[in-house]
Amino acid sequence: MPTLTMYNHETVALDGEVFSDCEFRGCRLVYSGGEAPTFDGCRFDDCEWKFDDAAERTLAHLRVVWNNGGKGPVQAMIKEITGGGR
Repeated sequence: MPTLTMYNHETVALDGEVFSDCEFRGCRLVYSGGEAPTFDGCRFDDCEWKFDDAAERTLAHLRVVWNNGGKGPVQAMIKEITGGGR
């Protein structure tokens, strides 16, 4: 579990990791669809969020759903993710 770590212009694999009070500057943060990472008190500055493997396929599937008449369900998921449904 990385704690109080500064990542500077690095590629960081996120799957299954727990980050506490870390800082990410100019990093490429890669999630591949495994266990979701946990961030506690972390800061992000000018980072790129990259989705690979299963995560990338999930986003591709949501794009297909959106483009084939499923805009409403995808919007509902986004609303749930962002807390807009409360």
